[in-house]
Amino acid sequence: MQFGWQNKILSVNLDNQKDKISEIDEEIALNYLGGRGLAVKLYFDAIPPKIDPLSSKNQIIFATGPITATPVYTSGRFSALSKSPLTGTICDANSGGIWGATFKKCGYDSLILAGAAKSPIYLYIDENEVKIEDAQKIWGLNTHETTNNLQEIHGKNSKILCIGPAGENLVKFASIMNDKNRALGRGGLGAVMGSKKIKAIVVNGNKEVKIADKKKLDFYLDETKKWLDAITITGRSLPMFGTAVLVNIINEFGLFPIRNFQEGYSDLADKVSGESIKENILVRKSGCYKCPIACGRLTEVNGKTGKGPEYETVWALGPELGIFDLKKITEANYRCNELGIDTISTGVTIGCAMELKEKGYYNEAPSFGEVDKLGSLIEDITYRKGIGNELAEGSKFLAESKNHPEFAMQVKGLELPAYDPRGAQGQGLAYATSNRGGCHLRAYIIGPELLGVPTLFDRFQSYNKPDLVIRTQNINAMLDSIIICKFTAFAISEDFYSRLLTAVTGIKYSSEDLMTIGERIWNLERLFNIREGFTKKDDTLPKRFLTEPLKKGGSKGKIVKLDEMLSEYYIARGWDQNGVPLKSTLEKLGLKEL
Repeated sequence: MQFGWQNKILSVNLDNQKDKISEIDEEIALNYLGGRGLAVKLYFDAIPPKIDPLSSKNQIIFATGPITATPVYTSGRFSALSKSPLTGTICDANSGGIWGATFKKCGYDSLILAGAAKSPIYLYIDENEVKIEDAQKIWGLNTHETTNNLQEIHGKNSKILCIGPAGENLVKFASIMNDKNRALGRGGLGAVMGSKKIKAIVVNGNKEVKIADKKKLDFYLDETKKWLDAITITGRSLPMFGTAVLVNIINEFGLFPIRNFQEGYSDLADKVSGESIKENILVRKSGCYKCPIACGRLTEVNGKTGKGPEYETVWALGPELGIFDLKKITEANYRCNELGIDTISTGVTIGCAMELKEKGYYNEAPSFGEVDKLGSLIEDITYRKGIGNELAEGSKFLAESKNHPEFAMQVKGLELPAYDPRGAQGQGLAYATSNRGGCHLRAYIIGPELLGVPTLFDRFQSYNKPDLVIRTQNINAMLDSIIICKFTAFAISEDFYSRLLTAVTGIKYSSEDLMTIGERIWNLERLFNIREGFTKKDDTLPKRFLTEPLKKGGSKGKIVKLDEMLSEYYIARGWDQNGVPLKSTLEKLGLKEL
């Protein structure tokens, strides 16, 4: 593997503060690529069953892909993977920005962190050395303060990944932040870092990533740029309005969740839309490494500047809570980034608490629409003060502790994002079968069901949705392993990804090869969850979506017809009716030994 991969894995044992470097097994690289795929393979093979995610026996793995840090558009992304303290599932998150590309330019494809330090530390990594430094003076600082402090020590060219106070306090949905405002957001991986007493990872590298066929790659990149510019979503909508361009669209379809998913439409939605962000608080747009789309927003509110809010955040800290004050939402977003806490799980967990209060089961919680309590409640969750200590465990724990699990809008313990599945049958199936729990990024069926990309499907029809969901899940597993931004999939196909990967690595990959890799990764993740005790009963949705039709809006009268899709999904996956992969399926995917 002379091209694409750096062919090195850095492992750091925090128990004895020793590090070692090993080569990537060539067969693993070819069959799992990098990013999410490489990480799940390394993790599955290394971790015994049933470990506590916050114990020193757990590991967290950071991984780049063969395309990372190359001229390929949006190639700055990287993954982190571990067992989630929030859900108990396999959990990877990926992030953009600059950190991932800089880490790979240090000469490594992956970083494995095992054990736990006795006192706070941070890592410094460059092309020549790996150092473990004392972090006691920066323990307790927020993510922005930590970044500024470490760049003063190591220089502005150093890129910083770190946790904030939420990770230090083991909030179950603490995020890991990089480049100040980019997040490995979901599943509580920040708490895993906090349990290991790792405050930050500083990287500073300029080592070249070798390309097999630069001339061919340049041609494919020219074609990629043409497609990205030609498609409305990537060429105009996202660059102009950011991800919050979806607010008005999803609201008009009637699946924009309001007040903890009790409603799917609001006349007030435009107050927090991408159009309103552009008109009222936008400073300029911004992009990640090698990104021509630039969907990020640099904003300013009351004299303070920051990034976002993105679509999911503007919803989770706003309409989900009955709040439509854009400036207050933006300030809350800034604070979540500084404290290192996932905005989706934060908002949905607060929404759960608000509905519990509304129904008379949790008098201590705030009420829907109480915007002035939002900021202080985020602080209380971060520092586990008052009711914040209960909310820091997530919505599933909270609702079950009040004997009303039906008010937790989650799948497998992970809070759901900003698409009510009653308005999109395929997205409901995708939530229910997601390996990391309630997530739109495992399979973004909103594309074909609402946006017509690549083809428009009837969103209320359940027929043939299992095949669509499986295909999209496999594609996304592959994209997370190459690793590249999913927004590019609005414009280019897996056939084009295979050409890009072949030009970079010099290894002939077909589109069928990439789809098989995605399927292999998905099945290995499924096997991990089965090993941890997850069964068919966990492939479900909150009762609300299955039995309570929406009362107004473009999805009025709809529920999710999950049962009639799930059985067909298992058959199409090559699993038995308990959701366990068949022997023949595992043999086909090269997983026979499992």
